[in-house]
Amino acid sequence: MVSLDATSVIFGSGIIALVWALIQYSLVAKIPVQSNSGVGESAGLVSGSDNEATTRRLIEIYEAIYEGAESFLRAEYTICAYFVVVFGAIIFALVSWGTGWDMQRGLFTALSFVLGAVTSIVSGYLGMKVAVFSNVRTTVSAQKPGFTACFNTAFRAGAVMGFALCGLGIIMLYATMLVFRSYYPNPEDWIYLTECITGYGLGGSSIAMFGRVGGGIYTKAADVGADLVGKVVHGIPEDDPRNPATIADNVGDNVGDVAGMGSDLFGSFAESTCAALVIGSSIGATGGWDAMVWPLILSATGIIVCLLCSFIATDIFTVKKEADVETALKVQLISTTALMIPATYGAAVWFLPAEFYLKQTVGTGTLTLNPWQAWVCVIMGAVGGLVIGLITEYYTSHSYQPVREVANSCKTGAATNMIYGIALGYKSAIIPVIVLALVVYGSFTLCDMYGVALAAIGFLTNLATGLTIDVYGPVCDNAGGIAEMAELDPSVREKTDALDAAGNTTAAIGKGFAIGSAALVSLALFGAFVTRIRHSSGDTVFQNGVNMLEPITFAFLIIGGMIPFAFAAMTMKSVGLAAMEMVMEVQRQFDEKPHLLDANPTERPDYDACIAISTKASLKEMVPPGAMVMLTPLLTGIIFGVSAVSGLLVGSLVASVQLAISMSNSGGAWDNAKKYIEKASPDSELKGKGSDIHKAAVVGDTVGDPFKDTSGPALNIVMKLMAVLSLVFADTFYAINDGTGLLALS
Repeated sequence: MVSLDATSVIFGSGIIALVWALIQYSLVAKIPVQSNSGVGESAGLVSGSDNEATTRRLIEIYEAIYEGAESFLRAEYTICAYFVVVFGAIIFALVSWGTGWDMQRGLFTALSFVLGAVTSIVSGYLGMKVAVFSNVRTTVSAQKPGFTACFNTAFRAGAVMGFALCGLGIIMLYATMLVFRSYYPNPEDWIYLTECITGYGLGGSSIAMFGRVGGGIYTKAADVGADLVGKVVHGIPEDDPRNPATIADNVGDNVGDVAGMGSDLFGSFAESTCAALVIGSSIGATGGWDAMVWPLILSATGIIVCLLCSFIATDIFTVKKEADVETALKVQLISTTALMIPATYGAAVWFLPAEFYLKQTVGTGTLTLNPWQAWVCVIMGAVGGLVIGLITEYYTSHSYQPVREVANSCKTGAATNMIYGIALGYKSAIIPVIVLALVVYGSFTLCDMYGVALAAIGFLTNLATGLTIDVYGPVCDNAGGIAEMAELDPSVREKTDALDAAGNTTAAIGKGFAIGSAALVSLALFGAFVTRIRHSSGDTVFQNGVNMLEPITFAFLIIGGMIPFAFAAMTMKSVGLAAMEMVMEVQRQFDEKPHLLDANPTERPDYDACIAISTKASLKEMVPPGAMVMLTPLLTGIIFGVSAVSGLLVGSLVASVQLAISMSNSGGAWDNAKKYIEKASPDSELKGKGSDIHKAAVVGDTVGDPFKDTSGPALNIVMKLMAVLSLVFADTFYAINDGTGLLALS
């Protein structure tokens, strides 16, 4: 029998993921950025005979998008680098002091924080580079007959990001653990190792906050500005090269939808793993190292499953027509979830002992667990994630009744469109919340809070596929924008729009996964926080759980519920301010250069001015929301104590998950209602593009942009970041008046 241990499986899967990402990149790189007007399998459909001029235009647009994204990320990550240095020093000082001046634990926690932050930055930057590199090649591939070439190009671009991020994340995290194990060789001391490694999750989540908020403000300021002046006022198409904001809009797809989202999901992976390791640290004493790091083995297994299933889309059931696109993407999600069921069972039987023991999160007893219980918790998470994703699709795809109702509401104007869209978002939260409640109850019943952490990892076992599909959407969106700006044959734009429409639907499914996993990750981190406080206090605090009826706890429960609304208000207003500035700049250019609106303009818009507005606004506006989310739990723990932090975390979790689902789904529904109207013919009930009904839909879509792409997704990070920060500083909080804070109110 082949002998497999955790180290070989984890490192092996990570290396395979990186190699596979490199292979996918090489396949995309083989496509030359060259337009062709001939006829045939390798020819294009470009109108006109001057292919060299069209090729130059394609390269010019590609370079403009690349330079815009590069300059923004360089500026953003420079700010992040200063933050990492300063906050790393704060972590070192406070953790060392909180652990009785254990400088080693302080140093290791700060080091893991820096490594997590650097990995998150690399992930986001890599995603941006790959997306920008691939979008123009997707445009070129769309010139070929059929859908196979352009779909495969965009899908492989997503796979580069998906597998590279998963491989890099798992290798960095496990390598850090192995280094720390050399200083904590005894299983009884592994709890200190897992506590130090929580800094890795905090680092990833901190950068994700800045990436999601900064990137979200950038992309939506440009998008809203371009839509309001271009489509609503002057009636020019989306991504029309005459619109000065169109390059900034396409840059935003890469820095927000790709780089920000990549950092976000990397943070979820890191935090869910850290939570499971802290809660399950006692498993190592009886089950050994391989049993304790089983959460990482799950992620390694997921990489292999996602790799095998990727062949279904690109090689087995290839995309030949428009109807195949959405099916291919959904099959990826369903097939990976289905294959994870036997794969995780094999991992459980192979690496977990027949019986292993776990300290209860509440109470003083010890649970006796077996592999099948741990496996069921993971599967509940994986299947629950798929259900939430499919419910999200039902409420955001124009193939189903809810979005069509929103589209029909546009007949009576923008106001009724807004009412219907907001109502849809609220209603769409019902079933996902019930599913989450069932997953939490079932997993906690089987394996205590460790089961909840495993369920959170279950949500993310097919992370490589989820990332692939998430990156696929922005790549197709950018490809369509490039086709429009390069004035290629309309059939090319129609093809990229078909790819993008399917990507929007599956992206909504991905957001459902992300929100559900964030809720479970946050709850698992809260369980880890309670576990760590119990360990620090010698079981004198939280032995019987957190009492929500304590005045200080209940008071901060209400305050915690307010935090997501304050955060959403700040980010929404930031988009509004930046969009107003963008609208004025675009209108100024149209006023000063009236010939820009000619069918064949002789003047060129100043794209750089709009890029500068988005960059400046996003860098300025991303700091206050991030500071609020990070300082609130830190100051609460220092001033009011651990009971106040407990209330704060629970209140934030409960409010964030409802608000995130409703905002994301309202925004997605408005977007697809607009697309549904655009597909209608002028003599139909919905009148099609350019009608008053369409203008009402554009208003809804414009309002929905920050809902679904700025505030909604960033709420995932709010609940996770507050929880992981509290976990990292748990010893510090307890060291202040035995956990009652400077005011000693409890």
